[in-house]
Amino acid sequence: MEYHLLGKSGCAVSALALGTLTFGNETDEAASFAQLDRFAEVGGTLIDTADVYADQRSEEIIGRWLAQRQGARQAVVLATKGRFPTDDSPNGHGLSRRHLATALDASLRRLGVTTIDLYQLHAWDPLTPLEETLRFLDDATRSGKIHYIGLSNFTGWQVQKAVDMADACGLARPVTLQPQYNLLARAVEWEIVPACQSEGLGLLPWSPLASGWLSGKYRRDESPGDGTRVAENADQGMKIWNQRGHLERTWQVLEAVRKVADGHGVSMAQVSIAWLAARPAVASVILGARTMEQLADNLAAADVRLSPEETQLLDVTSDPGAPDYPYGEPGQTQRSRRISGGRF
Repeated sequence: MEYHLLGKSGCAVSALALGTLTFGNETDEAASFAQLDRFAEVGGTLIDTADVYADQRSEEIIGRWLAQRQGARQAVVLATKGRFPTDDSPNGHGLSRRHLATALDASLRRLGVTTIDLYQLHAWDPLTPLEETLRFLDDATRSGKIHYIGLSNFTGWQVQKAVDMADACGLARPVTLQPQYNLLARAVEWEIVPACQSEGLGLLPWSPLASGWLSGKYRRDESPGDGTRVAENADQGMKIWNQRGHLERTWQVLEAVRKVADGHGVSMAQVSIAWLAARPAVASVILGARTMEQLADNLAAADVRLSPEETQLLDVTSDPGAPDYPYGEPGQTQRSRRISGGRF
């Protein structure tokens, strides 16, 4: 397992992280413990959760695992999030000082720790003044309740505003951003990735397999089979199936991933994760396995090294193309000139 720094911080984390969205829901406690044990055995350190995962059960399971595994807390870099509703009260959600203070203390209790290593804002809040949010996080950092601040699901301008305001006010600045990012979802590369590169934020991509699409479980002329996310959640699943399954680009990407995987004798999931782990600014890729078999396969991506030719094949095939101005012409021309060092 390789280790990278969390953005500009001095905190090292494993190149693959364990996402725990399924803990307490699709994955019961015994299976969750088994995943955590295996992840730790192979050198994994970054464990990511959120207060709303499985109605708070994910944090509780991790807390019980930490309590039962001697030395685990010292090795683990623990990340959680706050923002979404945890109760039905008017202040039971958002990024206000009032809600985050309650949410952070509740997460600390459920996890059974005194400090959370990476506390992340789960999404932007258009109602709460950003300075209020950042001052709370700075206070929580100074008090020792959290070590580092992260963002999740922010747009490029929101990332830039958060960093600029933190710097201008002398507050603790974010060190990471957690976005959706994979071979089928590359829109983050237009604004979000450059903003993070410019300001030194490390990326923690979620959904590296695009809800299972990049594992190769879906076929062009076959209906989704039992056990897939599409089949289990018919309404939402079929909506996604219709969106992705009707795009020629989807099947072209899957064919390219399959070709590279066959060349290495590994799974399509491992190739997809290896491609993402090597992208600029990526600090750690968040795995979201439901079973031990899936986790074992995903973890093996740490040993996959793609050649420049294989990377280029995946890059070109998965390129979604430039949206209209300012990203298309002349935007693409300006971008290529900047990269090549030319003037314009």
